[in-house]
Amino acid sequence: MIRADRYRCCGSGMCVLICPEVFDQDDSGLVVIDADAVRTADLALLRHAVSCCPGQALSEVDSAGAEKSAANERK
Repeated sequence: MIRADRYRCCGSGMCVLICPEVFDQDDSGLVVIDADAVRTADLALLRHAVSCCPGQALSEVDSAGAEKSAANERK
């Protein structure tokens, strides 16, 4: 599952460029996630979108609800 912190979103649109079937931007330019599309999306693309988010607004959440931050993935 992917979670978005809209307070951290800077509206760059990187996530939309990487995985447009899951991510979109609202009228303010902030990230919007299509939860239904996440279930069928390519996991590698989702993880790439999370790791490329310049505002670190996206995170991957495991089945136990623990968050894996994008910062931890960037090494």
